[in-house]
Amino acid sequence: MKPRVSIVVPIYNVESYLSRSLDSLLAQTLADIEIIAVNDGSTDGSAEVLKQYAMKDGRVVVIDKRNGGVSSARNAGIQAARGEFIGFVDPDDWVNTEMYAEMYDAAIEEEADIVMCSYMREFGTHSKEKKFNLPEKICYRGEEVASKLLRRLIGPVNEEIANPEFLDAWGTVWSKLYRTELIKYNELEFIDLAVVGTNEDSLFNIHSAYYAKTFVFLNRPYYHYWRVNTASVTSAYKPDLHDKWFKLYGFMESFVHDKQLPPQFHTALNNRICLNMLGLGLNTVSNDSRTSSVKKIRKLNSILNDARIKRSFEQFETGYCPIVWRAFYLCAKVRFATGFYVMLLAINRLRKIVR
Repeated sequence: MKPRVSIVVPIYNVESYLSRSLDSLLAQTLADIEIIAVNDGSTDGSAEVLKQYAMKDGRVVVIDKRNGGVSSARNAGIQAARGEFIGFVDPDDWVNTEMYAEMYDAAIEEEADIVMCSYMREFGTHSKEKKFNLPEKICYRGEEVASKLLRRLIGPVNEEIANPEFLDAWGTVWSKLYRTELIKYNELEFIDLAVVGTNEDSLFNIHSAYYAKTFVFLNRPYYHYWRVNTASVTSAYKPDLHDKWFKLYGFMESFVHDKQLPPQFHTALNNRICLNMLGLGLNTVSNDSRTSSVKKIRKLNSILNDARIKRSFEQFETGYCPIVWRAFYLCAKVRFATGFYVMLLAINRLRKIVR
């Protein structure tokens, strides 16, 4: 008899965090689960930890594979999944005990293809909930899934631009539960991070949302996103992030074109490109980038003068932004690289203080 939920955990050298994550999954009030732990060629003690857990609890299924990255590990987990629904958990994170029971019940009650919850950001010394200004529960059906979820995954429009920190809050896979049939029937897979740099989960969700008939959001922070792991793929300086994000934009642009989506989706993608200048900028000024301030400013100037960036900013409405963000994105829009650099340094310091 197949389990109700398969939880895919991609694992690479996370021995220090793994027990915390697995313990939270084995403690789920929904007992009818399988935990597909994909050991992606770990060289630390992760494999031994997994072996011990698999011996103690038959719900832990271990897959050992050669290192290929988080996307290939998740794809291997999808192929092995037997559950009615599939969830994803990163091995340095953990979840509340009722998470999958609540999400599964919502999926059954609403006949949903995708269920999403909110989450907590964990900084070691404190926690911060990711606040969604929404009711406790919302349900999108039919065309609403495209107009209110799919479009939002592509990018923000109008008043949504005012909160650039929410750009990819809807795009995480670890906050969701997916109907297995939706994924396997449509042959959905994660693209390699070596190709797009980041946002492989947003791409996966864009395709998932396109095929979904019903989506449910539970405004409850069941998931705990660990922000302290400095070895995380999302925290390190990436010298080729600009090139990879342009490949990401290319995938999104092809999707919007091929699916013949309305003009608002093109506007949303342009806005994504503009808002992503925050991420590109912070990556460029990162302390891990061992280059001088002059070279960093030159790099920013080169990015801001890229034809794709310029074209997107020509259509970008900074008037929706709060005053501080308006000044920041105005510097990008007029390609004032030095001012943009100074503001990035201030943002970088501020986020370390207030996080």
